Amino acid sequence: MLLARIVEVSTAVAATRSRLEKRRLIADLLREAEGADEVELAATYLSGTLRQRRTGLGWRALTDLPPPATEATVRLVEVDTTLERLSVLAGSGSTTARRAAAGDLFARLTGPEQDFLRAVLTGNVRQGALDSVMLDAIAAAAEVPLEEVRRAAMFSAPTGPIAAAALTGGTEALQQFTLLVGRPVRPMLAGTAPDVAAGVEKVAAGASLAVDTKLDGIRIQVHRHGDEVAVFTRSLDEIGERLPEVVAVARSLPGGDLVLDGEALTLDEQGRPRPFQDTASTTATHTGATGIRPFFFDLLLDGEDSLIERPTHERLARLDAVVPEEHRVTRLVTDSPDEAGAFFDAAVAAGQEGVILKRLDAPYDAGRRGSAWVKVKPRHTLDLVVLGVEWGSGRREGWLSNLHLGARDDRPGHDGFVMLGKTFKGMTDEMLAWQTERFLALETSRTAHTVRVRPEQVVEIAFDGVQRSTRYPGGVALRFARVLRYRDDKPVDEVDPLSRLVALRDG
Repeated sequence: MLLARIVEVSTAVAATRSRLEKRRLIADLLREAEGADEVELAATYLSGTLRQRRTGLGWRALTDLPPPATEATVRLVEVDTTLERLSVLAGSGSTTARRAAAGDLFARLTGPEQDFLRAVLTGNVRQGALDSVMLDAIAAAAEVPLEEVRRAAMFSAPTGPIAAAALTGGTEALQQFTLLVGRPVRPMLAGTAPDVAAGVEKVAAGASLAVDTKLDGIRIQVHRHGDEVAVFTRSLDEIGERLPEVVAVARSLPGGDLVLDGEALTLDEQGRPRPFQDTASTTATHTGATGIRPFFFDLLLDGEDSLIERPTHERLARLDAVVPEEHRVTRLVTDSPDEAGAFFDAAVAAGQEGVILKRLDAPYDAGRRGSAWVKVKPRHTLDLVVLGVEWGSGRREGWLSNLHLGARDDRPGHDGFVMLGKTFKGMTDEMLAWQTERFLALETSRTAHTVRVRPEQVVEIAFDGVQRSTRYPGGVALRFARVLRYRDDKPVDEVDPLSRLVALRDG
């Protein structure tokens, strides 16, 4: 199978909003693949990922590419083989060798193939082949029950192996996927609610539920077998060597094999959590980080017992028996919305993100986001001004999408507005159409990707927090910013000042 065929289907998937059509396009492609290896590669690339965790090729290595080829000749397996070779290059001269090999590969690719592979390598594929659509397509292509595909997906982080098993071995092959120590499972995800009362109604509706403190750290999944400990991130990268204190805690726990779900974070001298950015930047280094403590909230395997399909209350009881209190997330079990609300207030006052409400009879639904877990966080809002807008891609091609957000610069000796982030979240199609017309009317200049505009349009933004930033001139950036509405009722000189964000950042 040529890489060009993957690009063709990816483009078609991006062009349609129909979930059924996306599924059909992907399923047809998977049926075309020959052999398990090609099926796995096709599913992997259409998911916008690679089999290699790292290739050493980033934006800089991909900015000066050779002219594209005029004809598509490169097979998908050739691309994978080349990237595998690049992923193991190390030592003196490896950077030069890696760039030379990448140049040779890209010189054989057509323009669309170059664009697609560059997007995959930099994690910027936006064709809409969401994981759930891919699983639906695998079931359709292999003619196996969707429930079997989803069950297998619980125990395999990458989708490619699931596709290969389904299309070459059917249901029997899918049933071989089980919980194994050392092989990470997809983390269970939480839905959202605007407040505790709504969350309690969504999760339990009168029954008891667990209220966990939502820590402002990084998600970790810890696997222990004997003295061997692996620590996986939310994206399922193994970072055990960077977290020696987490490894030490895991080794100290009683019993045999363990698979634990939790968070790791740094605390200050008063025991309050440090900003998420501190934990994230520390764990991003490849040297052993100190001062990072684990806090666990779920137990998926205890000895020979897989607990992943057991109810929450049973998993929590086993967790409490294995993990000492100082390494467990603080939890309340209650049927009272008022008690849950008070617990939420206390968690936020202690510097945490909020709470996660959990149904006590629910299994661990790996890789899925539903109503069994619901997170509640305090919602901050700001009125900001739009300084520029980037053209969208994929489904948003032709619309102005990604907003450049600015606050009023009230620092001594400054005036005007200062940029503090971007967002393309929270926009309906109607909003995209409106803002494209609106911001083209405010245009002052443009580059290939960005339209700069007069700072006249106020927008209300919701966000989860403020963090330090060296990227933006104000020294702060918003976390998880999303558009609530445009404020035509508010003059631009009333947008929020930079000092308010600095105050939020400093707590």
